[in-house]
Amino acid sequence: MAHKATIGFSESENQLARFAKALGHPARIAILKQLANMNCCFCGDIVEELPLAQATVSQHLKELKESGLIHGNIEPPKVRYCIDQVNWEKAKKLILELFTINLSTL
Repeated sequence: MAHKATIGFSESENQLARFAKALGHPARIAILKQLANMNCCFCGDIVEELPLAQATVSQHLKELKESGLIHGNIEPPKVRYCIDQVNWEKAKKLILELFTINLSTL
């Protein structure tokens, strides 16, 4: 069921908003950069690189996963996180479309 605030907006507008929300914290940007550099990694690998507690990193990974920008593959007892390349390309496209709007014609 759609949230009332999202009714009346296009799917691409809602999806861009989800991506933007996920990108709205510097820790999540840092996590995405690390995942891009490493291809895939475990939460512990990210914790070693960032000045954040494991629980905090886990929360940020959850937000990124819910947005669709990353996915996690269970490799017991850990989860391996990777950038979701399909949604990454969608996010790039939607952000580019937003920033290529010609403001002089508005």
